[in-house]
Amino acid sequence: MDVRYVLGIDYGTESGRVVLVDVSDGQEIAWHVTPYPHGVMDVELSGTGVKLGAEWALQHPQDYVEVLRKSVPKVLEISGAQPEQIIGIGVDFTSSTILPVDQDANPLCYAEEFRGEPHAYVKLWKHHAAQHEANLINELAASRAESFLGRYGGKVSSEWMTAKALQVLRERPDIYDAADRFVEAADWIVFVMTGALKRNSGCAGYKSLWHRREGYPSTEFYRNLDPRFASFAEVKLKGDIVTLGESAGLLTEEAAGMMGLRPGIAVAPGIIDAHAAVPGVGATTSGDMVLSMGTSLCHLLLSDQEIQVEGICGIVEDGIIPGLYAYEAGQPAVGDMFGWYVKQGIPAYVERQAEQAGVSVHEWLEARAAKLLPGESGLIALDWWNGNRSNLVNSELSGMIIGLTLQTRPEEIYRALLESAAFGTRHIIEAFEAVGVEVQELYACGGLPQKNKLLMQLYADITGREIKIAASAQTPALGAAMFGAVAAGSLRGGYDTIQEAAKHMVHLQEQSYSPNTAHQAMYDELYREYRRLHDYFGRGSNYVMPRLKQLQKKAVTTS
Repeated sequence: MDVRYVLGIDYGTESGRVVLVDVSDGQEIAWHVTPYPHGVMDVELSGTGVKLGAEWALQHPQDYVEVLRKSVPKVLEISGAQPEQIIGIGVDFTSSTILPVDQDANPLCYAEEFRGEPHAYVKLWKHHAAQHEANLINELAASRAESFLGRYGGKVSSEWMTAKALQVLRERPDIYDAADRFVEAADWIVFVMTGALKRNSGCAGYKSLWHRREGYPSTEFYRNLDPRFASFAEVKLKGDIVTLGESAGLLTEEAAGMMGLRPGIAVAPGIIDAHAAVPGVGATTSGDMVLSMGTSLCHLLLSDQEIQVEGICGIVEDGIIPGLYAYEAGQPAVGDMFGWYVKQGIPAYVERQAEQAGVSVHEWLEARAAKLLPGESGLIALDWWNGNRSNLVNSELSGMIIGLTLQTRPEEIYRALLESAAFGTRHIIEAFEAVGVEVQELYACGGLPQKNKLLMQLYADITGREIKIAASAQTPALGAAMFGAVAAGSLRGGYDTIQEAAKHMVHLQEQSYSPNTAHQAMYDELYREYRRLHDYFGRGSNYVMPRLKQLQKKAVTTS
């Protein structure tokens, strides 16, 4: 049988990656990365001299097209694959990354009149300048007891679609009026390939407050935010919503010519980047939880139930796997927390000894931390170096290490930080199970599981669960490619369901991590101390952390 391939296109914060995958067995044949020419614009609008405000983060949509133009032909060249062997394309994207478009779905920033207007460009996921608007949304939703609020842990983020669009309306109503609609970048790049602008159920549900049965919030709710915002969902979010696992359309002749492919290839709806890792590790059934581990950690849980859970980032039916609800929770600093300590906290002798041993500082610390027994350091930490996402949803909380003495060594602090991340995940799992949402299997993917064996063993010990590790180092791209195979369907050489694709295309590492029963009793005791500190500093007994941040801002303002 002729070899058939699918393309997984992974759009990150700084670059886009195209991966060529064999449909029959999931082998990743070739990949290529295209850095975004304009990068992340957070100080100045590239090429215009226009300065940006605090917490802005913009991108140029043409950069996304460059990934198609450069990286797709490159993977064909590297692999020797022929265009006629490509049967499907899948896309994953950072989210909520949004842009305003005109009636022809062209980004407003393409128009000469708007080239110097920041609000006409892409607002990247980490654009936080809409926090005031997010506060307005949350206050109004809470006062009206809006049903949607509970699906997002009680708070809507400044990163999401509604807050960003409301910011445009409040600050540049002319640009808001000029926009025929606001779209996720994931959906726009699929439009570039297919000529059909559709919204994927994942982004619509997690980032735009859409519910399969209830739809968007009411016109009255939007009107109470701002009378000019009343028709936001009806007008600015118009468009068909497609479920992941369907086909969003077929590659047009124009797009095929640009990408070096043939027209008519099936294109899947876009999917949020971390969410694409779920099928990429083979998680397709109720009770599967995926830990997508990098600088932060995203917890993605599949379930056949819709139940409100404290501190989650969203529950969406068909949000990742068709036919199931998908919950999202998270920890905003994991790898970043370890990186902070290595960069800012270690003594010079550690760097010297690591260099002499020919290892990284992380490896040096890991080797020594692994020799310690649970509780031996006398330390415990709170993992809030970048605030708390789940379950407290409070960005003003900060990190803590307790138990430091004159005898404390660097590897002890390092291990305490690793343990704190695992304690945070255990608390998230317990929050799900406390309301009846089962967590049965744990899978891990991302950079950290590939690099830090001690961390993964601590996660197993502290959660008391086996953790299976993805074989692929590019699980989001692989997951996106799998959806491309499903969009093609069996008649074109792909698969009819994502479950079937997973059976053939997913591989796990032979080694998994199982709990060390000798360590669990001590970790149960340490976890109880973690929870006492967690509740004391995070639930109102002592809000010293937010107060310190306010004093810090005051000091900076008056200096």
